[in-house]
Amino acid sequence: MSAAGSRLTILGVADSDSYVKWGAATLARAPRNWDTDFVVIDSPFVPTAAQRAAAVDGLMDGDPPVLSLAELTERVAQQQPDVVFLSLRGPLIRVVLRAILTVSSRRPILVSGLPGISIPATRKALTFRSQVDLIVLHSKRELRDFPEVAAKLGIEQEFALATLPFFATTHRSDALRDEVVFAAQAKVPRLRSERLAIVDALAECARTHPELRVVIKLRAVGNETQTHAEQYPYDQLLSELRSRPVNLVAESGSMGAHLERAVGLVTVSSTALLEAAAIGVPGLALDDFGVSQGLINTVFEDSNLLGPSSELIAGRFRMPDPLWLDENYFHESSDDNWVRKIEALVLQRSIAPIPLRRLRYGQAGGRLRQIWDRKRALGPLDHSFAGYVSLAIGYPARALTRTARRGRGLYRAVRRSVAATPSE
Repeated sequence: MSAAGSRLTILGVADSDSYVKWGAATLARAPRNWDTDFVVIDSPFVPTAAQRAAAVDGLMDGDPPVLSLAELTERVAQQQPDVVFLSLRGPLIRVVLRAILTVSSRRPILVSGLPGISIPATRKALTFRSQVDLIVLHSKRELRDFPEVAAKLGIEQEFALATLPFFATTHRSDALRDEVVFAAQAKVPRLRSERLAIVDALAECARTHPELRVVIKLRAVGNETQTHAEQYPYDQLLSELRSRPVNLVAESGSMGAHLERAVGLVTVSSTALLEAAAIGVPGLALDDFGVSQGLINTVFEDSNLLGPSSELIAGRFRMPDPLWLDENYFHESSDDNWVRKIEALVLQRSIAPIPLRRLRYGQAGGRLRQIWDRKRALGPLDHSFAGYVSLAIGYPARALTRTARRGRGLYRAVRRSVAATPSE
């Protein structure tokens, strides 16, 4: 849908495992008259070939190519796509965005978003994406909460609604149902004691139900990376279990394949809980450690999915409350507007250039800050001398800035306290 009436071209760029899955699944649902291309950028978080295969399973043919930042820049220069879909972690977005702009004869429409459950809406999610033209969200609640946070930050941003793209709509009715699947997460829970408690509950579930396999579904094994660093991997904790039931195992691979065999899906707050519900597999969101923004499980309040590990052990899983569904990821597909909004932006760009949105936060430092951003995002893959210099200067400067901010915050707190103290 360019000015000349040709097909809309869109280039998807992803980095870590969850963003590869989300990016590939989103583009797989693009209209047929869109020309889509999808690549993975090389970074310290690049998924292995096995992780990529699991992420794009059933979504695309073959392994998406892994490109360096320089190779990605060359591809953009050659293709000049109408849209660049930035399926990337926040720190890498501004680095890739800058590289794209240097070689674009006409700035492409920039689209980004978050893979999976994005409640609570956070400042970082928005500030990292403050220059994109459109942020794709996945529920009516997200579409309500994110603009409120953006307004508080003074960020002007456009949002669109899309059904979570990796929801299957059907499942094999003849599939063997013999697994309780635990969807592991890197970030939550954080404490080793809490993770051990989950392993103990899974072991007890396996003992109570010897006819079932209890599978800890891993996002990464061995030296594989994932979107968020995991301090206490479940496969390591499982190896420490004194009396491990033979039907308690840790496996990787496609979540969809495991859900085909699942009698129930258990997690703390993984999006896999929604994937399960979409195909009629009951679930359980463990609330043994509370319900909080830090556990990313406040979205499940009033969903009927929260419950203690005793429910897991008993094998009692449940489906979401119907009243919760429409606001939380199960809206009607007719409510989706991401395709229309992207096409409208491309049409608008064909009429007149669209100004690049202002970068919010991370502007101080000029060219040195840009080098610092690139070095921190690419790590050892950035071999430039300037990158190492930026680290030598940047870390002390950041420490001083944070100290100054804490000092200003303390000063304001003292002033508020003094002002609130009644005079005698």
